[in-house]
Amino acid sequence: MLQRVVEIATHIINDIPNTQAIVATDDERILTHAQELGTKAVMTPESCQTGSDRALAACAELEEKPEIIINLQGDAPLTPPSFVKALLDTLLANPKVEVATPIVNLSWDELDVLRERKQNLPFSGTTVTTDDSGRALWFSKQIIPAIRNESQLRQASKNSPVYRHVGLYGYRTPILEKFVQLPEGRYETLEGLEQLRLLENDINIQTVLVDYKDLPGMAGVDTPEDAKKTEQLLLQKENV
Repeated sequence: MLQRVVEIATHIINDIPNTQAIVATDDERILTHAQELGTKAVMTPESCQTGSDRALAACAELEEKPEIIINLQGDAPLTPPSFVKALLDTLLANPKVEVATPIVNLSWDELDVLRERKQNLPFSGTTVTTDDSGRALWFSKQIIPAIRNESQLRQASKNSPVYRHVGLYGYRTPILEKFVQLPEGRYETLEGLEQLRLLENDINIQTVLVDYKDLPGMAGVDTPEDAKKTEQLLLQKENV
């Protein structure tokens, strides 16, 4: 799984100057494996509470501080490289964007799958609501928004009004530095979602609408069953 994520990051940095991929971990086994893969890896403190904390801790080991940090989760081996590039393009195109993160519009069939999954794993998969400009209004482990008149909406469009969050973040470094200094938010604690700390402190998050197209997509590898499913998806698709 680590190799897959490293390959995703490497695919991007090969095409963009002045970028590098770094594996941040508190596990010696992961550090060793990353080094065997030929990628830069750094040990970060076990005290890091979130992936964002760990990303910033890794940057502290660098000689030169980066302007933008993309935090690609290690449990997301099916993240298309285009998602990473979309975040970077958004941050480079608009200096006012402080944080960017991708979202996907769920079809009704995909929403049904998410609902079924949450029967057994209620804290898997995160949904998000946005304003018309794509600024995130709220994230939740519940499926939001609630939908009235669903049968009529199903007939009107193949896509549902639900957007799933992809666990990938792009930060401007000063914002990430500010974020990790903030106390854990009230709703962050309840939902277990670090991005709510940003919203609770009036830091805007710009969502970027992406599309898996014909590529397989998963919210993340949370269980051994997820790992098996990921392997099957990779075997079914070439060049994923």
